Amino acid sequence: MGRLALLILLLSPLLAGCSPWGMAIGVGATVANTAPEERGLGQAVDDNRIMLAIDAKLAGQDLGMLSKVDVEVHERRVLLAGRVETAALRVEAVRLAWQVDGVAEVINEIKVAEPEDAGEYMHDVWLAQELDAKLLVDSKVRSVNYNVDCVAGTIYLMGVAQNKAELQRVIDHARDIPYVREVVSYVRIKTDKPAPAKAQPAAPKPTAGPQAPATTAAQPAATP
Repeated sequence: MGRLALLILLLSPLLAGCSPWGMAIGVGATVANTAPEERGLGQAVDDNRIMLAIDAKLAGQDLGMLSKVDVEVHERRVLLAGRVETAALRVEAVRLAWQVDGVAEVINEIKVAEPEDAGEYMHDVWLAQELDAKLLVDSKVRSVNYNVDCVAGTIYLMGVAQNKAELQRVIDHARDIPYVREVVSYVRIKTDKPAPAKAQPAAPKPTAGPQAPATTAAQPAATP
């Protein structure tokens, strides 16, 4: 998860003790982590390997790049989100992700814009944690199957939904959070087959946008 995961990991002991939502996150995470994921333990380990390998490549290219690009991996599908200063850096991040063995798809949600300041970044962390908390306490959602990221007020979802109704509940939870600008889902429905591994493309195009699966599309959120 890159920079967002690192900051949440560092802050989680403090956040878990300072609010009811924080306590819900702490208790819920303990329960959720013992539940089996749809992707299985072996796939979860492999996804973590891919994420760490991409993070290492980003850091090796430019240490600042690691702080600007978040990496999510689920079933070998890689989501890159963040903000970089140039289109060349955006393309380079995609190229580096494709270099990692086992990657099946790279979804490019990196924007060319000025990097977030500390206040914007912390606000995104708060939005992501609010959604995590809502999913943990919703008995009709298997929260362990979802990865949540947030950049510039846009929430990105990855994972496996039991069905379309569950996915819609997750999207609705995200939309209900104040200040969420947009909700973009790359969640796979359980009955759909995971994407097979692909060979690295010869040259990613700078203008290429994200390739959302047919069952999941960007979900605009209402502006409060």
